Amino acid sequence: MIGIQDIAQWKGAPVVDRDGGKIGTLEAVYVDAASDEPVFGAVKLGLPGFHKIALVPLDGAAVGRDDLRVPYEKAIVKGSPTIGVGDELPADQEPAIYAHYQLSYVPAPTSSGRRLARR
Repeated sequence: MIGIQDIAQWKGAPVVDRDGGKIGTLEAVYVDAASDEPVFGAVKLGLPGFHKIALVPLDGAAVGRDDLRVPYEKAIVKGSPTIGVGDELPADQEPAIYAHYQLSYVPAPTSSGRRLARR
């Protein structure tokens, strides 16, 4: 797994799919609220004026020379639930992100129930 200090350096870098096709640009990182480990990359998609953010799991991601390579096809990332640029993922949308990537979701045992935190 890529450490949070390392991934923070990659904000603004291109994010590419497993075949090297550009998906978008790394906007932020979402970490597990309990462990502070990076879990999802927030990737800016679209054209100027029509940007949106899609989250992609960072498990299996690799830092390249000039990009961050994720182990998903571009179409899968672009088909995930999205949020607006500058918005934070609402807690009630966390399960949908996990379900899109066929990952198990268990709410955090906190009063907010949030499992993810934006960094």
